[in-house]
Amino acid sequence: MQLNTKSFALATATTMGIMYVLCVLVVAVAPDFALQLLGWVAHIVNVEKFTENMALTAGGIVVGLVEVVVYAFVASWILAELYNRFSRA
Repeated sequence: MQLNTKSFALATATTMGIMYVLCVLVVAVAPDFALQLLGWVAHIVNVEKFTENMALTAGGIVVGLVEVVVYAFVASWILAELYNRFSRA
């Protein structure tokens, strides 16, 4: 079975964009809980030390969303291409 690389990449990028927006909402509504989650994911005990001067801004949200979508698109395109090549063997 071959993957359609473009469709796979678009689906992944869209999914990651949705997840990013959900993450932004959690940070906006419950910043302390979001910080705790970050600490658990990054295995950092004192995560506050690294986020003292951070703020949630509209520009930062947009740039972060674009970054996440582009990275996810490129990574999933590469993944689908490699999958297609390896599945032929």
